[in-house]
Amino acid sequence: MANSTMVTEFLLLSFPDGWNMRVFYFTVFTVTYLGTMLGNLLIITVTTADQNLHTPMYFFLRNLSILDMCYISITVPNACVNSLTGNQVISVGGCATQIFLVIFCAYVEMLFLSIMAWDRYVAICQPLQYPIIMNPQFCVQLTLASLLSGLVYAGVHTGNTFKLSFCQSNVVHQFFCDLPSLLRLSCSDTTSNMVLLLFSAVVVCGGCFTFITMSYIRIFSAMLKFPTRETGKAFSTCIPHILVVSVFFISVTGVYMRPSATSDTLQSIILSAFYTMVPPFLNPLIYSLRNKQVKEAVRRVKQLFSGKR
Repeated sequence: MANSTMVTEFLLLSFPDGWNMRVFYFTVFTVTYLGTMLGNLLIITVTTADQNLHTPMYFFLRNLSILDMCYISITVPNACVNSLTGNQVISVGGCATQIFLVIFCAYVEMLFLSIMAWDRYVAICQPLQYPIIMNPQFCVQLTLASLLSGLVYAGVHTGNTFKLSFCQSNVVHQFFCDLPSLLRLSCSDTTSNMVLLLFSAVVVCGGCFTFITMSYIRIFSAMLKFPTRETGKAFSTCIPHILVVSVFFISVTGVYMRPSATSDTLQSIILSAFYTMVPPFLNPLIYSLRNKQVKEAVRRVKQLFSGKR
């Protein structure tokens, strides 16, 4: 079969009929989106304006917040418009762009979370070497390497997907274009795509999860030797990161490791919402509410802008 795309557009998941339900979905998506944007913008502003937070930990937190703002902007605004207008049409080019950006952001998010775990490991277990290891130049190099490898990773998966033929149904059972949903629509042989997806998911997700787990095992082992007060301080920086990592990896694994024959649309939507919307929404809440340094920095920035010192 020729490798050509026979459809010119896709139809995203139709929201329930009825104006009240459309308004409900619009409200939920909009509140989540605005909360995410405002929360992450606050973290970016505070970690940039406050000199006390110019450390590797907050450098990566700021990068994560910027990424999360981009991540949620790929899918949610379009879903908000669709919930009100009832227009679920997305062009093939728009779908390819959405898939590329979602994969890119998800991949980079995993790398950033892994880097942040390693940063905590070095800070807690090797405090004397921390300034040498996590120097500014190395932090920038890690960030650039994550972004560049993300472009390659997303490009490979997107390119392989749109080499396939789509000559059957064009209804994507999702509120945005995602890879598993699109592979189920192809009338080409998707075996190689599924093998590549499974292999890359195991390597990337499994590798990052193992790296993060080993980092925290070493951190918690070292923390047992700390005085009680120092242990509490270390926990306050580690627990938020563990919560974010858990939500993100469980939801990503649930979406990309499910059998292709599975057709539970509601379950797929919930899992997709968890890895595209929940982590970006929770990140600023978790890091700001459980982190004394961030809360103190917020107060200092407020005083700075209000002219009170």
